[in-house]
Amino acid sequence: MAMRKVYSEIKGMKVKEVPNYVKPMLSMDYVKKAFQKGLDNYNSKYIQTDSIQPLYHVCFGGMAFSYLVALPNERRHLEHQQHPKEHGHH
Repeated sequence: MAMRKVYSEIKGMKVKEVPNYVKPMLSMDYVKKAFQKGLDNYNSKYIQTDSIQPLYHVCFGGMAFSYLVALPNERRHLEHQQHPKEHGHH
C-alpha cells in the first residue's frame, strides 16, 4: 500500500526531482519512525482487539522461515540424488 503511494507521487515528478524526494526516506531517522508507526498500527489493529491473527502470523512466519533456512540443504540433497542418474549410476 505504501509503495503504491510512493509510486503515484513519483509518477508525476521529473527525473531530477526524484532523488530529492527519495533521499530523506532513506535516512535512519525516517526508517525508525516508519518502523515504529508500523508497529503501532499492528498493535492497534491486532493486539488491542484480542485478535487471533498474531498467532497465525507467528505460525506461518515460522513455517516460511524454516522452509527458507532448509531450502539450500534440500537443493544440495536433490542435486546429489540427480548426479548419479545423469552419469549412468544406479
